[in-house]
Amino acid sequence: MENLQNKKHLSTKDFLVSGESFDLIYNPQKNLLCTSPQPKAENLARYYESDSYISHTDDTKGLMAWLYQKVKSYALESKMSLIESRNNGTTSVLDIGAGTGEFLKLASDRNWEIAGVEPNEKARMLANSKGMNLKSQIDDFKSSEFDVVTLWHVLEHLPDLETTIKKIEALVKPSGVLIIAVPNYKSYDANYYKEFWAAYDVPRHLWHFSKESMKGLFSSEMKLEKIKPMYFDSFYVSLLSEKYKTKNNFSIKALLVGLWSNVSGIRTKEYSSHIYCFRKAN
Repeated sequence: MENLQNKKHLSTKDFLVSGESFDLIYNPQKNLLCTSPQPKAENLARYYESDSYISHTDDTKGLMAWLYQKVKSYALESKMSLIESRNNGTTSVLDIGAGTGEFLKLASDRNWEIAGVEPNEKARMLANSKGMNLKSQIDDFKSSEFDVVTLWHVLEHLPDLETTIKKIEALVKPSGVLIIAVPNYKSYDANYYKEFWAAYDVPRHLWHFSKESMKGLFSSEMKLEKIKPMYFDSFYVSLLSEKYKTKNNFSIKALLVGLWSNVSGIRTKEYSSHIYCFRKAN
């Protein structure tokens, strides 16, 4: 019988804010990696206090910020196309971890009824300045249901995973859609960069998912209908990983690693990040 014990996958560190070291522990029950030690909930916010944490700003200064914003513009259109195709129309959408509100702004411009959650005060204020009235926590929508609920690279940040997943499922209407994007620690670029892989992003990322773990996280009410690769993630993540590893702000090698990760994914179906499309039972 297989020994179902937690085992250390590797050790890495917080390259962005604190420089502190963390272990990634494999949890066989959930089939995922857990950041250890995990900061207490009241201490998590300080690990986001950096001008380099691009998803909480609209900054375009510097190569990585400029690239991020350029890719984000393309990704926003792709996200809208995806939710419109899965939902067969324009109705209500809740974006959890809405950042500076760009996705919801585009949804609003396309006549969606929008709502959003963003715990980070700085990002939330930026979104509110654009007319997005974001809330600070999921519980603010406790009695609400939505046709579409989205988490774009957010699930890995959320404490108390099991309880939070139950809350998220409750927010999806019967026959509604849940769309989640997360990094994939079994991708080629993750295996190549190991402890320098930027998508580990400890301790902001508390959990690290694979396709197998995502398939088992949710209740039987949520049917996984589709998994989509996120092709651009391998390039951005590889550029940032190379920076962590070699201190180079730009690297042709990193772009080649990102390219090969996508080529490898054609065979293995393990891309740098995936989008998971669930539908709730009626």
